[in-house]
Amino acid sequence: MAWFIGLMSGTSLDGVDGVLAQAPLGAGSWRSQAHVHRPLGNTLRADLLALNSGGVDELHRSSLAANALVEVYTQVVTDLLSASGLAPSDIVAVGAHGQTVRHRPGEFDGVGYTTQLMNGALLAERCGIDVVCDFRSRDVAAGGQGAPLVPAFHAASFARPGAPVAVLNVGGIANLTLLGPNGEVLGFDCGPGNMLMDLWCQRHQGRAYDASGQWAASGQVNAALLSTLLGEPFFQRPPPKSTGRDLFDAAWLDHRLTAQAVETRDVMATLAELTARSTVQALQRHAPDSEELLVCGGGAFNTHLMSRLASLLAPQAQVRSTAAAGMPPDQVEAMAFAWLAQAHVARQAGNLPAVTGAAGPRVLGALYPSG
Repeated sequence: MAWFIGLMSGTSLDGVDGVLAQAPLGAGSWRSQAHVHRPLGNTLRADLLALNSGGVDELHRSSLAANALVEVYTQVVTDLLSASGLAPSDIVAVGAHGQTVRHRPGEFDGVGYTTQLMNGALLAERCGIDVVCDFRSRDVAAGGQGAPLVPAFHAASFARPGAPVAVLNVGGIANLTLLGPNGEVLGFDCGPGNMLMDLWCQRHQGRAYDASGQWAASGQVNAALLSTLLGEPFFQRPPPKSTGRDLFDAAWLDHRLTAQAVETRDVMATLAELTARSTVQALQRHAPDSEELLVCGGGAFNTHLMSRLASLLAPQAQVRSTAAAGMPPDQVEAMAFAWLAQAHVARQAGNLPAVTGAAGPRVLGALYPSG
């Protein structure tokens, strides 16, 4: 048995999740042995958010932000080792996602790019462990979206032979994995997850997020605004597709609010409904026979959102957190990058061309040796 660490910081910009897991393990048997979460400091969070759009001296700012992010990653790795009693020499590799600041696959020159800020060499130096990072660019080079990458791990962890299952990850962006009864796997970004809700909560209540969705639950969905938001062409595009802050940012929302006079709490309720409706519409369009929707990511802790998903899907499908399937929802993505690190070390493909649209299976990631 070999130890791997997975590190994930997502588009919600809420912090870094790290997990420690043993491998190789059989399908469905990946479980974290330790989990650590560390929030991003306010300065780093602001720097990373600013780098999602154009600005002055971006190369300098992004390089320093990547270094600062590595310091948080290093703290998470140190905490995991301390909690487990393991030494750096016991870990085969760290799979580190990095922080996405731009995601434009297939655009401009026909190839496009995806950018995750990460200094893999510095993390390897700080931790004394081999680091695998830059997972998405190899898929983009092969004509793929570079996202989502978690469906292969979802298939290994949550598929049930003979039963159609869907997995919904609600981070800043929401992505769906559709697991067919005969082993088929489809996955794609289906729209905003927590991103717009967090933005609205920060702007009007000074809080990082709407805990349990209580503020959203206090408002009323504005049908006209919801219709305007759902009119975004991205929702109707067929997979493969992916998105991020390059589309669903503050400007996108503000532009659609200019002709609307809606109370702030009703906007919040409508944004929660946007996440729920866009997810359900995508599920019903592409996997109408799904019997179960397993939810992971921060959105799984949003009681109001989970209630809306359950109501919209009843009686078609049961909505549950991935905790019911044996994996805490805040650990799933970090586990996926431990799994992808193992795949890289074993020289196994980590992408699913049917999901990303890549020309074929590819070994993902770049390796930075510890010594």
